[in-house]
Amino acid sequence: MSIVKSTFLLAPAELDRLRVVLVESRNPLNIGAAARAMSNFGFRHLRVVSPYEVAYRQAKAAVGAADLLANSEEYASVAEAVADCTLVVGTTAVGKRDLQHPLKRLEQGGRMVRKQLASSRVALLFGSERYGLSNQDLSHCHWLLHIPTHQQNISMNLGQAVAVCLYELVRDGRAVQPAQRVKRATASEVERATGVLMEALHISGYIKPRRAVYTEENVRRLVRRLDLSTRDVEFWLGIMRQVIWKMKS
Repeated sequence: MSIVKSTFLLAPAELDRLRVVLVESRNPLNIGAAARAMSNFGFRHLRVVSPYEVAYRQAKAAVGAADLLANSEEYASVAEAVADCTLVVGTTAVGKRDLQHPLKRLEQGGRMVRKQLASSRVALLFGSERYGLSNQDLSHCHWLLHIPTHQQNISMNLGQAVAVCLYELVRDGRAVQPAQRVKRATASEVERATGVLMEALHISGYIKPRRAVYTEENVRRLVRRLDLSTRDVEFWLGIMRQVIWKMKS
């Protein structure tokens, strides 16, 4: 059977800018399937956050993806795994969750990710097979991606979800828009801005001990919705440091 190779692929440089991030994966078959899907569509950078160690070791023998898994990177936290990316997108089946992020369908989100890959790195996050991404994980995301599924069975297998999302990215590569001139802030730069804001809020007494975790998650999401540039972050840091200095003096 002859298969015609698609011409609608992302450019090599664009493929190289995507980071697929698996958070707390526990099934070696799913990790292997995700890596195989990445290999199928030309993506090379897999990052894992706090994986189940036995599953991670077993997955490294995945057929057709051994090299990719051997070169995968392991991180202790989501913040570390996405630090060099300017756009961080989480995936969710939605269900009954009360989401605080903008939610995009796969086709719309795919266009937005492709546009960003034209100029900078993007992290695409997938949660554990049982619980998905936690609220803490989601607080590092700019927005969320949703694969439309039937209401009677909304949750997809991890490997399948990775494959569907990656296919959406490569199937219409010619639709990529010209790169924006404004240099968007990386996740680590945005986290710096978030950190000084939280420091100011703690000093002012706005963040109460009993609700600290909840408030900090909301603050982190708020900052990411601002879509800051690198220049914005430096301006922000200057303002907040002056405010903190004034409050302490």
